[in-house]
Amino acid sequence: MPNLRELENAMPVAPLKIVALPSAEKLGRKINDYLVNFRKNIKNDLVKNDPAFHGYIESNYLADVECPRFGSGEGKAVFHETIRGKDLFIITDVCNHSITYNMNGYTNHMSPDDHYQDLKRVIAACEGKAHRINVIMPFLYEGRQHKRSGRESLDCAYALSELRDMGISNFVTFDAHDPRVQNATPLNGFDNFTPPYQFLRALLNAEEDLIVDKDHLIVISPDEGALDRAIYFASVLGVDTGMFYKRRDYSTIVNGKNPIVAHEFLGDNIEDKDVIIIDDMISSGESMLDTAKQLKAMHARRVYICCTFGLFTNGLKAFDEAYEKCHFDKVITTNLTYLPPEIYNKPYFVEADMSKFMASIIDFMNHDVSLANTMATTEKIHSILDAYNERKPYEID
Repeated sequence: MPNLRELENAMPVAPLKIVALPSAEKLGRKINDYLVNFRKNIKNDLVKNDPAFHGYIESNYLADVECPRFGSGEGKAVFHETIRGKDLFIITDVCNHSITYNMNGYTNHMSPDDHYQDLKRVIAACEGKAHRINVIMPFLYEGRQHKRSGRESLDCAYALSELRDMGISNFVTFDAHDPRVQNATPLNGFDNFTPPYQFLRALLNAEEDLIVDKDHLIVISPDEGALDRAIYFASVLGVDTGMFYKRRDYSTIVNGKNPIVAHEFLGDNIEDKDVIIIDDMISSGESMLDTAKQLKAMHARRVYICCTFGLFTNGLKAFDEAYEKCHFDKVITTNLTYLPPEIYNKPYFVEADMSKFMASIIDFMNHDVSLANTMATTEKIHSILDAYNERKPYEID
């Protein structure tokens, strides 16, 4: 774990508790296991013997909480243990559509709105008792509705304001579609993390013959919105970057958005180069697959799709067909949101595990230590690249 000495010498804000809502139960268990291991192996004797650190080293940090539903579909949140004086970290995945509930005899799949309501119920159930409330929402609720154009709602900004008014102290998200939405709550903590290190590590583990230099690799942004991500990733790797421009038909609206007419490429020659496409999410995947298809038509050697959130809203059939036609080689997504179980059997899928990184974030926040200590992404990327090039074993921090 990075900068462990600074962590060991810092006092925790309050005893730690993790509230993993049903939508993030699997991820919460993995984070809990890492935290238990972190603190069990701590070498500071003061932590183990001083009464001020009572409850610091535990075998479990997960709070016992549930969100039951009545037959009418109404719900509530119930804690089955005291959370008074605790430093609470509430983890929710608003995109987990696999969670269901019964209403008037019908089975309903929970929507992002349902998950958001359960989050507010949990906050309401512990408000006034917990020492501090922190929310970890990997996929930012209504993050794509981050700005107003004409007569429409401004959902993401309103949600952040609502959570602030409910008393949360810190809000943590990953790869926000537009992190400037934090301006809605300028006096509250808002941290936005990105996973380029985990992407690269997963890719290097999946491929044994990558050559990371300007002559063999290029990083591509599928549109202008992801260009900052691509430029950063390419700069750290020391390779070139390019982008596609989405030409849209602004005279037509289909499913709430202007349809894409064509993708125009801006960049150097990519013939015989490996290509990494990097973006924040795969929704239906149509745009990403079209980009990958065009890259292969431009004689790219291999195409790797790296996205923080794999939503796959239209299922995996289109990806299966595109893979069979050799339009791409790997899809790398994180485990920050729910992934359909069948994806783990696909030959093209690679998971970038974020649970250890999230455990580090929680541990440092619990001590009020700078979160810059959890990242140092550039140095870590260089270290695993050096180890990979020399074919030496390496570990994730």
